[in-house]
Amino acid sequence: MTVIESIPEIETPSPCLPFKPDWQHAEDLQIYVKRDDLIHPVVSGNKWRKLKYTLRQLPASTTRIVSFGGGYSNHLHALGFICHQLAMPFTAIVRGDYSASLTPMLHDLMAWNSELVYVDKVEYRQRDTLAYINQLQARYPGAVIIPEGGKQPSALRGVGEIMHELAVIPDYVLVPVGSGATLAGLVGQLYGHQRAIGIAVLKGENYLESEVNQLLDRTQTNWHIQHDFHHGGYAKCSRELAEFCRTFTREHGFAVEPVYSGKLFYAAKMLIERQYFEKGAKVLLLHTGGLQGARESR
Repeated sequence: MTVIESIPEIETPSPCLPFKPDWQHAEDLQIYVKRDDLIHPVVSGNKWRKLKYTLRQLPASTTRIVSFGGGYSNHLHALGFICHQLAMPFTAIVRGDYSASLTPMLHDLMAWNSELVYVDKVEYRQRDTLAYINQLQARYPGAVIIPEGGKQPSALRGVGEIMHELAVIPDYVLVPVGSGATLAGLVGQLYGHQRAIGIAVLKGENYLESEVNQLLDRTQTNWHIQHDFHHGGYAKCSRELAEFCRTFTREHGFAVEPVYSGKLFYAAKMLIERQYFEKGAKVLLLHTGGLQGARESR
């Protein structure tokens, strides 16, 4: 049985819907939202797209899956759920010690029988080094180790499928950027005049660009990253952003959160009001799903 057959309620393609916000100059554009948050109630958005080909290709000898993330990680949440569905042991290497106060996401992982390993920032920074990976392989023989956020070459194939699901041909595609894999997957499927604009959700100018370039198989100039809308850094939320997310969710009937999707739609509003896009342009906003950042600690 394949992984897709083992995970119920996966719904692709996700809908791509016209979006008509009451923002200044929005009427001058054709705006659409790709609702990848509707793919699955738990394994939503780009998390599923980045993981599905990796999981399809798991060796038969796989004894465990190991991956990395923070206390509100959408990636760990999605992967923990999938492993629970497949009866596959899962180890989450978590940045920071939440043992005294579990986040809702970590409560879920515990309920799904995941192993939680808390590490400090110094150890967490080693997560991509060969020496650290070798240590984990020795600790967990037969384990498949998936990078933070699912950032690996197979992820680009899954993300790239978004562009082939569209009935409209957008001039611009806007997407939140944390690890860079989603942006890289989209860039590889653009053609002609199309451009991708990443909205950085963390302080990472130059770093994020280098992460995307490492994933692309050739130098491409049809993309860039906006760094003005991170609101203080990863998982940081200004009062203005918090209020925007509340108002947006109330007015438009679908949820955004302040870690990823909220920063995307906030940035889109600011760019549109500044007349960043030429009149008549088709602008696609990719709702990448994952609402762990909106859940309150217990």
